[in-house]
Amino acid sequence: MDQNVVLIAAKSSGPRPELLTPIENDARIVVGNSLEAFGDSLAEATVLFNWSASKELLRQIVLAAPKLRWVHSRNAGLDNMLFPELVESPIPLTNGSGVFSPSLGEFALLAMLYFAKDVPRLRRQQIAGLWKPFDMHPIERKTVGIVGYGDIGREVGLRAKAMGMRVLALKRHLPQAGSDPGPVDAFYATSQLVEMAGLCDYLVVAAPLTAETHHLVGEQVFAAMKSEAVVVNVGRGPVIDEAALVRALSEGRIKGAGLDVFEHEPLPGDSPLYKLENVLLSPHCADNHAEWLEDAARFFISQYERFRKGESLRNVVDKKLGY
Repeated sequence: MDQNVVLIAAKSSGPRPELLTPIENDARIVVGNSLEAFGDSLAEATVLFNWSASKELLRQIVLAAPKLRWVHSRNAGLDNMLFPELVESPIPLTNGSGVFSPSLGEFALLAMLYFAKDVPRLRRQQIAGLWKPFDMHPIERKTVGIVGYGDIGREVGLRAKAMGMRVLALKRHLPQAGSDPGPVDAFYATSQLVEMAGLCDYLVVAAPLTAETHHLVGEQVFAAMKSEAVVVNVGRGPVIDEAALVRALSEGRIKGAGLDVFEHEPLPGDSPLYKLENVLLSPHCADNHAEWLEDAARFFISQYERFRKGESLRNVVDKKLGY
């Protein structure tokens, strides 16, 4: 049987070589960051694994590799993968959705507790040597609304339910009657976002970025929210209208925000978000941990085994919708 030629497109180094050992007997693996680096292998390539390459290089590879039969993205976000040459092609595209979701669920829980327990106040008093007890707020029996109920949203919901919270979820396609709702107490359609937001003590954004979700959470949503409500974003930065969020935070119309993703990254040094005391800011690293790259490589290996055997791939993306 002919070997598959697997191209791994990476800005610098790709996955550690030992992580790819399970497929070495079946595949010829070529790692590169330019068409020149891939050379003659482009003509025979059947698989493209985007580890960390630019959108332009990925587009060039797709155009130069006539035998491509599958493209996989290490990340869940597909901002640099949805170019016309791939979207309009019959080549299946899969992503790393679910690989990083548990860590993001943990960050969402951290952000909720950060504001509920007033961690900044605790820290200020500790530094000042003050012993001043105050009332903290439980998150038990509070309501969390999840905008985008995919893998990340489910991980948030499971952790919130374990803490005794009421869980609402916004989903593009509502579950069929009789299906298992998991940790969700009530589902809402996209058109009901403002209604759901008004019920929430915490609003967690976990939606992918598409034309429909760009600035989905904006002025109308913030106007509907409780003054003590907190917004958390573990999805994609531009799903939130950042200017509207800054206004709501600055004017005290909502209590706070816990943000791991932003409209422009790296977040510019002059962004007002850095200076707002009611913001918990993470530099898009909530899903970074010691094993995350290994987990991403292992998921690709499991996908490759399915591809090799002719089995259905997991996480096949609807390229028109973007997720």
